[in-house]
Amino acid sequence: MNIDFIEEKINEIVAELEKEVMDVLMDESLGKGETNLHMKPLASTKQILLNALESIKMVDKLNKEDLEK
Repeated sequence: MNIDFIEEKINEIVAELEKEVMDVLMDESLGKGETNLHMKPLASTKQILLNALESIKMVDKLNKEDLEK
């Protein structure tokens, strides 16, 4: 499994999410409530992706440890 490739792609997606967050924050036409409604899915998606990456790394580490035994 190419962890570096997976991490690179997830980081690209996270960077795009962060751009979307900045767009939402800079949109002065949105009120505080609307801003929060737009931010929650973006923040949740980012956290899901980061958790998935950590899980993938853990599985890869465990697999390597098993192969060494």
